Amino acid sequence: MQRTAFIINPNSSNGKYQSFLNKLNFLIDNPNVFISKSKKDTEDFINNNLNNIDIFVAVGGDGTISSIAKQLIYTDKILAVYPMGSGNGFAKENGFDKSIKKLLTKIQNKKSQIIDTIKINQEFSINVSGVGLDSVVAYNFEKTSRGFFNYIKTTIATFFSFNDINIKFKNIDYQKYNGKYLMLNVANTRQFGNNAFIAPNAILDDGLVDIVLVKRFSLIGSVKFAYQLFSKKLGGNPFVTYLRLEQIDLEIDNNIWHIDGDAMELPSPVEIQVLKHSLKVLK
Repeated sequence: MQRTAFIINPNSSNGKYQSFLNKLNFLIDNPNVFISKSKKDTEDFINNNLNNIDIFVAVGGDGTISSIAKQLIYTDKILAVYPMGSGNGFAKENGFDKSIKKLLTKIQNKKSQIIDTIKINQEFSINVSGVGLDSVVAYNFEKTSRGFFNYIKTTIATFFSFNDINIKFKNIDYQKYNGKYLMLNVANTRQFGNNAFIAPNAILDDGLVDIVLVKRFSLIGSVKFAYQLFSKKLGGNPFVTYLRLEQIDLEIDNNIWHIDGDAMELPSPVEIQVLKHSLKVLK
């Protein structure tokens, strides 16, 4: 474990990371643990230790994982995950769970797979990003105490007050999809988290990104949408359109995005492109 670092986001899981530390210290001697104070803090730690560490373990949610992963893109370093977020979509899609013993066994074996990542303007995404309803939900959700039920409450409240976004594709082959949408999702993996499968056919290493266009639906339609979302059957929903591509340029009249669940401003025009086989992930 000498060339492994555990990077902890102390804000994940409402700061309840001490039990993870206690178990880790019980199982191995003197683990290399870094408790990050900010994204900049994480970036500095990785940059300063890139030559000394082979495996960087992200201890946190999808936002934490994403901030660590972007530093490892196109390097020979391996990303590993101990999930402590509210949704843990990326961890679920890559076989990471809350078994520290299983994680340590994987680290000892040091096997990895190479997956794609997504670049959205100058931001990097490893899981699911988007603009529209879910980005405003992410923005509002950050003001709560988090948790699955708070996410559902925030989603319902936002749904009724949200105005549709207008999307214009620059690529002539996709201009037939121009129009108003409830949301647009950029999916590298199948799910947001909490087993909500927005892109049930997305593949991590196929060199393509799944663009998910969702039209506004009625209150009754939302029940069907929710059922299909959690049962991996959204592909048959008439309000949902899937595009699978390597690169796309578009304009959107809403600047509030979420990148792997973290809300931020991202002005138009927007370029989305796949970075093929760009990240090594522990398996």
